[in-house]
Amino acid sequence: MRLHEHPELLGRLAASYALGTLRGGARRRLETLARQQPAVHAACQHWLGRLAGLTELQPAVTPPPYVWTRIQNQLRLESQPTPRTTPALASGWWQSLLLWRSVAAAGALATVAAVVVGLQVNEDLRTQSGAQIAELRQQLQATPQIQYVAVLADAQSAASMLVTIDPKNNTLVLQRVSGFQEGGDRSLQLWALPPSGAPRSLGVLGQGPVVKLTAAEADVREVPTLAISLEPRGGVPGAGGPTGPVLFKGSLIQRML
Repeated sequence: MRLHEHPELLGRLAASYALGTLRGGARRRLETLARQQPAVHAACQHWLGRLAGLTELQPAVTPPPYVWTRIQNQLRLESQPTPRTTPALASGWWQSLLLWRSVAAAGALATVAAVVVGLQVNEDLRTQSGAQIAELRQQLQATPQIQYVAVLADAQSAASMLVTIDPKNNTLVLQRVSGFQEGGDRSLQLWALPPSGAPRSLGVLGQGPVVKLTAAEADVREVPTLAISLEPRGGVPGAGGPTGPVLFKGSLIQRML
């Protein structure tokens, strides 16, 4: 198809391509046309350059590790062979000018492209892109940033509790990794064991597999060890220290973000 003969449609497809909203087979077909038709190639490069300038408006943000994991998974998925399309179907789709004219005449493709791309003028592009970047930054800020980790083990050195602490959000999460379950009249209580001084209570655990407590960085900074004792139901006052046996114990490690 001679896409350059339809500049409005070409512009919308190129903008959608640059934004990344043109996906799958449609994206691959546009890339094929870009290699064959200089006008299509130029339109795609124009929009890629136009959007690239927006990155200078925002400070650089280091993505969390899971973003790279998703990218690697996506690349592996896209590298897998896909079922071949018969030449007749591939040729008919792109060479059928009647199909493109019908879609353009009906306004369906133009409407979908306008909604997806969300662009009419350069000012709209800046506003919408800024809103998307702000939303992404909020999501990154809300992502837990684990800074302290501890594996608490029993007397036989069997791991029983995984502890992660996110001081940015004042969140302490404990996850049971063994089959231990206290009785209904007993509670597990978490303690910080500082280098000197009495143990400090960090909270009483519920009986679920995952427990969330509130803890600030000041509660765990320079604390080398955490311990869990078995106490009467509801726990004991923190000032007096543990009254029951210490079941689990482990070193608290500060990791680099």
